[in-house]
Amino acid sequence: MTSLPILATHSGKFHCDEVFAYAVLRLALGLSTAGQDHILLRTRKQELIDSAAIVWDVGFTFDAAANRFDHHQRGAPLRADGTPFSSAGLVWQVYGERAVAALLRQSGAEAFAPAIAAELDNTIVRSIDENDNGVAADGPVRRDALGLAALIGDCNPTWDHPAANGPTAGDTAFQEAAALALDVLRRRVENLRARLAAEAIVLAAHAASEDPRLLVLDRGMPWKNVVFTHDLPVLFGVSPASNGNWMVDTVPPEPGSFAQRLPLPEAWAGLDAEALAAVSGVPDAVFVHLRRFVGAAKSREGALEMARKALAGV
Repeated sequence: MTSLPILATHSGKFHCDEVFAYAVLRLALGLSTAGQDHILLRTRKQELIDSAAIVWDVGFTFDAAANRFDHHQRGAPLRADGTPFSSAGLVWQVYGERAVAALLRQSGAEAFAPAIAAELDNTIVRSIDENDNGVAADGPVRRDALGLAALIGDCNPTWDHPAANGPTAGDTAFQEAAALALDVLRRRVENLRARLAAEAIVLAAHAASEDPRLLVLDRGMPWKNVVFTHDLPVLFGVSPASNGNWMVDTVPPEPGSFAQRLPLPEAWAGLDAEALAAVSGVPDAVFVHLRRFVGAAKSREGALEMARKALAGV
């Protein structure tokens, strides 16, 4: 009979870094439930730690080749900017991209894994490193009562709970916290996948556009961030809305601005239905916001006509 691989971290109160690292390892290695295809060992006994296949956040050793990922010892590794790694950061450097690829496999989007893993390392994982070590390269550590570290910390049994004491104290709660971390990671990866997929579609649509100032999409998706990231000269975006109309969206001069690079015509402002159709000359025009940053028509052709008239200065 083949023995199950042992994954070891420290016992007692748990923190975000070792919980997140465990979630990453399970994804990267294709592991499901502790006790079925692996053993999760929470201990501080060195002889037990030495017997484990993978060890993190305990053991006073960092050796990625030997699957040892502690960060409490002298000489523990630092990020390029001097930020100390936590066990989450150390595990992520080796297993993060594999974990992301595992989450992307079902949608066939593994090609996005390197980009998503890098972004997650620079956001979520770095934040875990900073919070666990109390050190940030750019100033004081930012505490967030609703951040992942705080939410996972709240999974620990309270001091007066029966599960807070004994040799298996917190083991069940650790698994619950790991499920939370895994769900957060899964959702964030999916959102980043969708963003990258949208970016590819938006860039292709813009490249195919007859007028670089006009972006036409056949599905609703986030596109303005792509305009800014790639410095596209788009003034209007046309795309379908969930209610069946087709929207004409303006583009602000910079992210977060309430102004527009080119607002819809002033004569259309605050009009709808027959009044707007009469003034604009677009029979199925639906409305234009009083602030002229968005309008709509009942059809794709009507929305395109509105955008073209606005570009022509009508």
